[in-house]
Amino acid sequence: MSRVSLEGQVAVVTGAARGVGELLARKLSARGAKVALVGLEEEALKEVTARLHSDSAHWYADVTDHEAMSRVAQEVKERFGKVDIVVANAGVATGGPFIDSDPQAWRRVIEVNLIGSAVTARAFLPVLVESRGYLLQVASLAAITPAPMMSAYCASKSGVEAYAHSLRAEVGYQGVRVGVAYLSWTDTDMVRGADRDDVMRELRQRLPWPSNKTYPLGPAVDRIVEGIERRSAHVYGQWWLRGMQGVRGYLPAIIGTVGRREMQRFAPRLQGMRSGLVGAGGEADEAARATYRN
Repeated sequence: MSRVSLEGQVAVVTGAARGVGELLARKLSARGAKVALVGLEEEALKEVTARLHSDSAHWYADVTDHEAMSRVAQEVKERFGKVDIVVANAGVATGGPFIDSDPQAWRRVIEVNLIGSAVTARAFLPVLVESRGYLLQVASLAAITPAPMMSAYCASKSGVEAYAHSLRAEVGYQGVRVGVAYLSWTDTDMVRGADRDDVMRELRQRLPWPSNKTYPLGPAVDRIVEGIERRSAHVYGQWWLRGMQGVRGYLPAIIGTVGRREMQRFAPRLQGMRSGLVGAGGEADEAARATYRN
């Protein structure tokens, strides 16, 4: 599909206080889009909004809260007159052995990444139907291939991929396009937070090339912007992820065999691993939820 100019378009980005969401908001704004930022880090959202080039505003809301997100959708429509693009980007992660995982952190990953994405879409679909707009769901390499020590994240990203594909078929006749963005390990607070744990970092380094690298944020977000301009069904933040689609059916068996050997190698070091949400974003989510619920 040919590119659609972003000039004058209204884009909503969740999880916009840092990482992919922050840089995406800045790049969309630089191309003339009006941007509505949504997240739990109110002060950080204010700072990002103040640096944008176009008419922009921010909303403090938990993406898992249906009433709050419905209110945000209504207020964004009132503020800008329409909504053309919604990027469901908000996400958190936790790592470590499932058997020793913190049940609340594990559940929170599913709540934010999967349920929060569905809540976001449910809130904004009516206005996207009006504009014949575009919903981009941010998934991950974790949706394509399973990985040990990442059960919650893989489950959530596999879930959002399947949900977005289902939604595409449902709303296409109404003029709404739905895309899925795939990212490998990208230089964000989340990935850097996971790397603080020696075992998680070493396990990732032992992955086969090119999945063992951390990729710069800028080029990945540039690819996402291009995907938004094209209203693409699939967006790949790193060039090689497209090729993974053709072999994904073989990956669970391969990972099951190789992963068993790697887990046995690291087993003596798994005791006492931190099992909460990782990175500055995870810490902010935990702190903000305590405030938000009060």
